[in-house]
Amino acid sequence: MGLEQTLITWIHLVSASVWVGGSIFLGVVLAPVLKSMYASHEERIRVMIRIGRRFNKVAVPSLLVLIATGIYNSRHVLADADLLLSSSYGAYLLAKIVLVSLLIAVFLVHVRMIRGDVEDRIMAGEVPQAQLQKLRRKIIVLGEVTVVISVAILFLAAALDSGL
Repeated sequence: MGLEQTLITWIHLVSASVWVGGSIFLGVVLAPVLKSMYASHEERIRVMIRIGRRFNKVAVPSLLVLIATGIYNSRHVLADADLLLSSSYGAYLLAKIVLVSLLIAVFLVHVRMIRGDVEDRIMAGEVPQAQLQKLRRKIIVLGEVTVVISVAILFLAAALDSGL
């Protein structure tokens, strides 16, 4: 049982590293570098779309693995509603579940906003500048919200692990 739990926890941590680390990298490292490399908002958005498409091939499966391993790790508490509502572990777990649900909702809004056909129109230069600017602002806000929620989830994971 010890080795199995170690592997599940390791997989959970690697997936969290990909999801959260990648999200932070995109916003904190890549976006500022692109700003210094490209004067045009259109060109920066095109580059971010190409990178985002590539990142999502790793990030989305990582998020799914995070959810699956998180459910596996909390199966005993989830099976007993009394523990979920009467213990500090349960309270942190419940808060984490709420934040994960919120994270999924924000991610789905992001995916809906910049779906494939919108990306293709941007890549082809068919989106008016004003519309592109509005979309850009919304994407930035959604990205920031995603990072903040993801970091909060990591904090709750640490609290759960430490037995707070």
